[in-house]
Amino acid sequence: MSDTINSDLFKLLIALLVGAIIGAEREYKSKAVGFRTVILITLGSCLFTILSIIMGGEKDPARIAANIITGVGFLGAGAIFRDGSSVKGITTAATIWISAAIGMSIGLGQYEFAFLSLAIVMIVLLSFTWVQNIIDTTNSEKTYKISLLGHNASKIIELDKIISDCKLRAQCTSHAKLSSEMILTYSIQGSKDKHDNLVNFLYENSLIESFEC
Repeated sequence: MSDTINSDLFKLLIALLVGAIIGAEREYKSKAVGFRTVILITLGSCLFTILSIIMGGEKDPARIAANIITGVGFLGAGAIFRDGSSVKGITTAATIWISAAIGMSIGLGQYEFAFLSLAIVMIVLLSFTWVQNIIDTTNSEKTYKISLLGHNASKIIELDKIISDCKLRAQCTSHAKLSSEMILTYSIQGSKDKHDNLVNFLYENSLIESFEC
């Protein structure tokens, strides 16, 4: 094989290795975009970059790069979904985006830059989890759907007082009146301990017909 083919093959192998490292972390955490998917993303972006150079992309590399980014954007958008009041999959979408960027850098032969970026990505994915856990423990937002028996407005006031006594910040996002009950949806912010206290109050209080959070 010619030196060019050997060089391109080496780039693809490096892209496979980098994708495997990032993908293994995603697979271990049971994310939607896992081991094989990330490998294919890094390989694909690396291959497109190599092809752009072969086809004379060095004269207008920005056009090829823009097309790769557009394609990766569609993949990332597919990984994002709404779960209640929260949006999930953003970290996975960002991982797709950065994996493609690393694949492109490998396709351009920027190996040192690619491995430096890989190291930073793995530090963020592995070592910053505890920081996020601390933040979530200190302050998190949850959606509560609470059912009150009857149609007495004073019960809503009493429920608001229960939430306030737990020192939580709450906003009623929707309310509905059914034949025998009222259903209120709250977006509530506060520490994990305060959320736990509220859940205990909701279990023990006869005012509450049912709830879910």
